[in-house]
Amino acid sequence: MQTGEPVTSAPLAARLTAPRGPLFFPVTAYGPGGEVDLDVYRAHVRQGVEAGAAAVFACCGTGEFHALTPEEFQDCVRAAVEETAGRVPVLAGAGYGTALAVRYARLAEEAGADGLLAMPPYLVLAGEEGLLRHYREVAAATSLPVIVYQRDNAVFTPRAVVELARTEGIVGLKDGLGDLDLMQRTVSAVRTEVPGDFLYFNGLPTAEQTQLAYRGLGVTLYSSAVFCFVPEIALAFHRALRTGDDATAHRLLDGFYRPFTELRAQGRGYAVALVKAGVRLRGLDVGEVRPPLHEPTGDHVKRLAEVIERGHALLEEAR
Repeated sequence: MQTGEPVTSAPLAARLTAPRGPLFFPVTAYGPGGEVDLDVYRAHVRQGVEAGAAAVFACCGTGEFHALTPEEFQDCVRAAVEETAGRVPVLAGAGYGTALAVRYARLAEEAGADGLLAMPPYLVLAGEEGLLRHYREVAAATSLPVIVYQRDNAVFTPRAVVELARTEGIVGLKDGLGDLDLMQRTVSAVRTEVPGDFLYFNGLPTAEQTQLAYRGLGVTLYSSAVFCFVPEIALAFHRALRTGDDATAHRLLDGFYRPFTELRAQGRGYAVALVKAGVRLRGLDVGEVRPPLHEPTGDHVKRLAEVIERGHALLEEAR
């Protein structure tokens, strides 16, 4: 059983780029009455770290950031920090409008988080000037390093990412858009105009499905939602990428990740709801998703169980 790396004072960027394992985005556990269940949440985080996660991203997309009160958010971040005990870094989500994003950032810092994932502003379609001001204010609000999440209504030109990379406190960009041409031009622009390292993450849903392409751009970090319920499969895929074992990567893509992705596409919100169902199938009752998300159908849960079984069979065949 892996128990994580020793406590370290190394900068967050150095800890995230160590080739240890996938980035873990835990679901948020709810009890029968819909309240946050911190005991189950702690168990979920603990299991992920012991399985080999390289970092814990608490209360982000898979963790239903949108559904949590500020108090619940801080309780979950603090619980994740306590459960990891410094073995791996803990990053927390921060979002909505600028004032609330700053509040969440400060709550995360108070709870002991090592960094922030700054999600798109709520609702508005802002121009780049306004977006840059938003993220600069979030970065200035705490001493925590910030990763900006590009997706939906927060999409940047390469020039804007150069400006983000020049902003004190902003250390990386997580891409949830999937435009590889734009990503290549962005990586090139930052590389040539901003000295030092800047982190890039593949943040697409079921990122393993596109990670071979992102690896070609030099983007080696990616979020792994399936790590929540099949860490052994996620670790095998991560190991295959790290060692250049493309045959294993292709086998898992064809037999597990593609069927899972196709099932995920059967319902809105399944990028979260199906993952939570997977955690329950593996024996940890993390409860249902909160509205406005909805639960997968019984047939889809049955199909998910079959996909998981097939994934395990692929691992056995490789032994």
